[in-house]
Amino acid sequence: MIKIENPLGTIEISQEFVANLAGKAASECFGVVGMVNSTPSQGFRALLSRKDVPDKGIRIRSTAGKLTIDMHIIVTYGLNIAAIVKSIVNKVRYTVEDATGLDVLKVNVYVDGMKSE
Repeated sequence: MIKIENPLGTIEISQEFVANLAGKAASECFGVVGMVNSTPSQGFRALLSRKDVPDKGIRIRSTAGKLTIDMHIIVTYGLNIAAIVKSIVNKVRYTVEDATGLDVLKVNVYVDGMKSE
């Protein structure tokens, strides 16, 4: 849980919510084919549910009220990877900050594969 304290009380946001939000934002970017499981627990959960989970390939860390988001993606072969990654970083940062009010310190994007369409 990510906790935010203000004069009116405490707000708690689950890491799963932030991961789902970031995953949806990244999957909407041009050139992203899919996400790759980043932890064994994600792979096991995907195997049990037999469908894609929204937070697949995403890990959220919170340090001093700021978020670090790690994403593992597959991109379309033949496109400019730097442009795709820059687009993902900007869109994920904007989407998460706009929806939650939390500062995003870093968005780390790991390209784990390429696919031709």
